[in-house]
This record gives sequence, C-alpha cells and structure tokens, in this order.
Amino acid sequence: MATHPLTDIGACVFDAYGTLFDFNSAASAARDELGDDWQRLSDLWRLKQLQYTWLRGLAQHHADFWQVTGDALDFALATLKIERPGLRKRLMDLYLQLSTYPEVPAMLRELKTRGIKLAILSNGTPGMLATVVRNSGLEGVFDDVFSVEEVGVYKPHPSVYGLAADRLKTAPSRICFLSSNGWDAHSAKAFGFRVIWCNRFGQAPERIPATPDGEIADLSALPALLNQ
Repeated sequence: MATHPLTDIGACVFDAYGTLFDFNSAASAARDELGDDWQRLSDLWRLKQLQYTWLRGLAQHHADFWQVTGDALDFALATLKIERPGLRKRLMDLYLQLSTYPEVPAMLRELKTRGIKLAILSNGTPGMLATVVRNSGLEGVFDDVFSVEEVGVYKPHPSVYGLAADRLKTAPSRICFLSSNGWDAHSAKAFGFRVIWCNRFGQAPERIPATPDGEIADLSALPALLNQ
C-alpha cells in the first residue's frame, strides 16, 4: 500500500489499545507466574476481548470495556487451565498500567509542537483511559479522550467515529485516524476519516469496505506524513 503525505489535517485521532499502548505488556509483566504461557494468554485474552465487543454490539447487550476485558480474561484463563490465587486481579491491575510503544511519546510531542489537535478514540471506559494515560506519563498531551461509552456501542459502529468528529468540531476529511487494527482502520476510512493504518503486526489487508490512505509499520513515521 503506497503511503503519501496527507494535507490539510487538523487533528490526529488515535486508537488506544495496540496502537498507543501495548496490550501484551500486561501478561508480559506477569511472566514470573505465567511462564511460557504468557503470550498464549495475551493473544487469547485480546482475541476474546474484541470478539465480545462485536458480539455485544450485534446482540445489543452492551457492557463497558472493563467488564468485557475481565470476561475475556476469565475465558482465556479457563481455556488454558491457569488457576492461581490472585492472578486475575493482578492481570486486570496490570491492564491499567500498559506500556506505550517505544516511539509513541516522542511522536506525540512532535505533533503537539506543530499545533495539531491530538485525541484518543477508544473502546476503553473513561476511567480505564484516564488511568492508562496518567500511568504512561501522557497527561496533558491529548486535547480530548473519547470513550465509546458516550454512544453505548463499540467500534466499528459509525456513531463511534462520528463522536470524534462532532466533539472535535472537525470535518472527518480533516481528521487523520490511526489504528493498528486493520478492521478499525478500514472501518474508519469507510466512515470518512483520512486513515493511516499502523500495521504493527504485519497483518494482511481486510476484505471489508474502504481502504486506508496509507500504511506504516509504527508511529514514528507519522509526523513526516503530515503536511499542514
């Protein structure tokens, strides 16, 4: 996928988990208990977390992302037959302390010095997002942090993407949306955002409507692509 500079961008809106914050860092931090199972646990936890958001959205049985994250962890622990006292609470607490990917702080600082609005648009609850932003030392960096709880449905419902455009008072065509999730990047483009897919995991393109404007391997490449 060719990636050309984007012009007339007024705001950059970032997905949180997997894009700014490393969801693997929770299970990785518990390797002393999980041993070689930590990556399998992390992969299954993340997979079920996303599946439950989609299933709840389709069934109109919304529950917030903290509950969904806990339900997905319970499924993963049961599937892998991991039973250790206190481990569930430890992993949930660690989810609030996820590490940023290495390039994220410097990239955000550079964009902020240019006067570009910066926001998060995430499935996370307001409390989850406030905590992970604070724990990562990024307080004061973002102009806004938007949670799907404001609309009561998860991505990729168009109302989630519309939330960011409405609240930023910026036309979708002037918003650059960043996500590491292919389904999220494609869906945001279908909504009308300009989209750079941060394809951290070397995924194949999705076979759903719309194609992102470009693709990068990590967020360090983003500033060079924004020509104001």
